[in-house]
Amino acid sequence: MTTFDQRKDAFENKFALDEELRFKATARRNKLLGLWAAEKLGKSGADAEAYAKAVVVADFEEAGDEDVVRKVKGDFASAGVGVSDEEIRRVMTDLLIKAAEEIQAGR
Repeated sequence: MTTFDQRKDAFENKFALDEELRFKATARRNKLLGLWAAEKLGKSGADAEAYAKAVVVADFEEAGDEDVVRKVKGDFASAGVGVSDEEIRRVMTDLLIKAAEEIQAGR
């Protein structure tokens, strides 16, 4: 195997690992977002966990974060909870950082 092939394989492996970590961090962020939203919606315990799972599943509707924002925003609107899009997106950003740190720490 040539040095070029070894470098190519190393880059491919790093890319695959980075994508796996990104997927895990996004899924964890969505769960944390779901728990945050559940609290705002007055849910707790098993209801909050179920809602958090529903937020995670909502992310599989389309690429990007819009499906998650739309789910949470719609649920807030239905429940009469006044939270802006900007706040939802800010919380998502903060929780993505937290999720990535947790994953890197092995939690």
